Amino acid sequence: MSIGIILAVLIVGGTGLLFGCLLAFASIIFRVSKDERLDKITDALPGANCGACGYAGCAAYAEAIISNNAPINACSVGKDAVAQKIGKIMGKKAEKVEAKTARVLCGGVCGAALDKYDYQGIRSCVAAAKLAGGPKTCPNGCLGFGTCQAACQFGAISIVDGVAVIDEEKCTACGQCIKKCPKHIIQFVPKKNQAWVKCMNTEAGVLTNKYCKSGCIGCKICEKNCPTGAIKVTDNFASIDYDRCINCGECAKKCPKHVIAFNGAENYAKAE
Repeated sequence: MSIGIILAVLIVGGTGLLFGCLLAFASIIFRVSKDERLDKITDALPGANCGACGYAGCAAYAEAIISNNAPINACSVGKDAVAQKIGKIMGKKAEKVEAKTARVLCGGVCGAALDKYDYQGIRSCVAAAKLAGGPKTCPNGCLGFGTCQAACQFGAISIVDGVAVIDEEKCTACGQCIKKCPKHIIQFVPKKNQAWVKCMNTEAGVLTNKYCKSGCIGCKICEKNCPTGAIKVTDNFASIDYDRCINCGECAKKCPKHVIAFNGAENYAKAE
């Protein structure tokens, strides 16, 4: 072997060794120490990666808590138990997380709500909504093709008689159904509150009566009978102020169209 080849090998090998040493040295000098709390917070989170907290996933949320002072009670899936764990890790007091659930503001089941045409397209609410707003005559009616159901990773949504129904025991308030619904008729409601209006139609009552037997006609009977002023009729439909609602059930009892749903038979019996 010639001296030239030996020198070339030595030079290349020496250069590689030098750069390797420099990189190793740099990694030690510029190393960023990992906050040990990061893994603890990540482990405390449920791992749902639903994005309800406002971050890409549980790991991103944990990083935001450490580096960006993100709120420690933003995990709707883990609720108060997770917030307390994170608070203990961070040495902070965790504010109590109010349990919420998603509810569908539509009662236009098959036979109650009229269709304006026979839809034969893709079984998707998003696709159907692009065709003249969907087959339902009501502009704010549930299309019932299950886009919200497909988005729910907790199996909390089913389609019953053409309308989405939420199992509140399974609902984690992750918000994916709310993001996906093209009609924007799914909303968060405090779980402790039993009443909600199953309608968001803004048409005048005379029109509503023509295409939905279960639509709010804006008669204001619920508003007049609410002892705390928690329910108001605006834009032809009723809505509830949950800060004022006391779960008395008067609104549900008096509604002539049975548009107001009420959970909790015991509370309702007392209202009777």
